[in-house]
Amino acid sequence: MLDNTDRRLLRIWQSEPELSLADLAERAGVTALKAGRRVAKMEEAGVIQGQEAVIDWRALGYVVAVSLRVTLDKTAARAFEDFLEGARAIPEVTEIQTFLGRVDVRLHVIARDLGHYQQIYRQRILTLPHIADIESLMTLTEVKRDEALPL
Repeated sequence: MLDNTDRRLLRIWQSEPELSLADLAERAGVTALKAGRRVAKMEEAGVIQGQEAVIDWRALGYVVAVSLRVTLDKTAARAFEDFLEGARAIPEVTEIQTFLGRVDVRLHVIARDLGHYQQIYRQRILTLPHIADIESLMTLTEVKRDEALPL
């Protein structure tokens, strides 16, 4: 689906997302028109789904990060749907993943401090429906975080 030119454009854009289309084209060794067409084609195909600002939540005063592994009571017909609907409504939940296996859902929660986390946990997380078990893993260090793909 992607040829070498597409991969080169994506590789450069991943490493320098602030590049204008003209600068991207120049770095990739193609014309701006060709780069524009290629980018538009990849957007239409869903390869490029958009651009977003990456904000360091620590710089905004959120210093606590906790990963919650949740096992749901799956005897309820809408256990997943009800739980996920409630979890999506919590602003401090920045990521939600579902799994097959012993753990059903993982939530990534951020907080300003431990007191704030305790408030979120007790007042928002524990009130979510259909929780059978929950395990908290507090993040100490983020060793690697890389959104770039090996193209």
